[in-house]
Parts: sequence; C-alpha cells; structure tokens
Amino acid sequence: MAIVLNQNKTSKQLLWVGIAGIVMFFAGLTSAVIVRKAEGNWLEFQMPDWFWISTIAIISSSILLHISKRAVKNGTSPLVFLLGALALGVVFTFSQFFGWNQLVSEGVYLTGEGSNPAGSFLYVITLAHLLHLLGGLIAISVTTVNSRRGKYTAENYLGIELTSTYWHFLGVLWLYLFFFFNYL
Repeated sequence: MAIVLNQNKTSKQLLWVGIAGIVMFFAGLTSAVIVRKAEGNWLEFQMPDWFWISTIAIISSSILLHISKRAVKNGTSPLVFLLGALALGVVFTFSQFFGWNQLVSEGVYLTGEGSNPAGSFLYVITLAHLLHLLGGLIAISVTTVNSRRGKYTAENYLGIELTSTYWHFLGVLWLYLFFFFNYL
C-alpha cells in the first residue's frame, strides 16, 4: 500500500512540475506580445467566433472530466463522461482550425506579405496550446480505454485524476489566452 501511495504522490508531483514548465512557457510568450505591442505597428482585429465555441467546448469537457472523477469515486462507471469529454476535446480542436480559417478570410496571416506580428503571435500561441491539448486528448483516450477495461475503482483512479488535473489546467490556460487576446 505504501508503494502505491508513493507512486501516486510522485506522479502528481511530476504532473505539477510539467504544468509549471508550461506556465512559464506561455508566460514568456504572452510577455513577448506585451513588449512587441508597445513597439507599435500592431494590427487590431476581433478574435474569431469559433474561439468562443472552443471556449465553451473546453469548459464543458472539463466539467465532464470532473463528473467522471466523482463517478468513479462513487463506484459507478465514468465511461460515458470520459467519452463526452473526449468528444468535446475534438470539438475544441476543430474549432481552432475553423477559427484560423476565419482569421485568414479576414486578412490576418501567420507569415508572408500582409502579415502582422499581432496575427503571428495569435497563431503561434494558439497552436502551442493546441499541441499541449493534443497531449491531453491522448491522455483522455488512454483513460477512456482503461475505464472501458475496468481499471479504475473507487480506491484506484489515479489515471482519471491526473488526466483531469491536466485537462483542467489546459482549460484555465485557454481562458487566460482567450481573454488575454480579447482584452489586450
């Protein structure tokens, strides 16, 4: 029993160290936005409507992951909630691509003629978030498969707990980025 508790504690600590690194990465990127915007020649544009859909999807999926954790703690299957969270994570992903297409149609480009640092930063930062989110989708997929196999019990649900913590972090990070770019 002590070995399992130590493994759980170590896994949680490693997750938090990883999250701290990601926070520093995005803090550096958003600091660069603030510094660069102060230099001038900054294109003002509206965030794509699709990013609002992304926001709703990630909040909803985070809620479903929370419910899945509560379900397994109560001795019921979290599978349907995990599947819902996974589906909403995919909705988030597609909404990002549709949002980028909307930006291009409005003349906001990543690089090349007609590009502006404002658009370039938005693309790079949202793409970096999406790459981290893909890791979360993999984690939810593995957790869903493990749930289907009956791996989790009311006493052992570390996979769901770690996945849920990481996903909640990604949701909070997205909210920060979304409001940062909306109200910068």
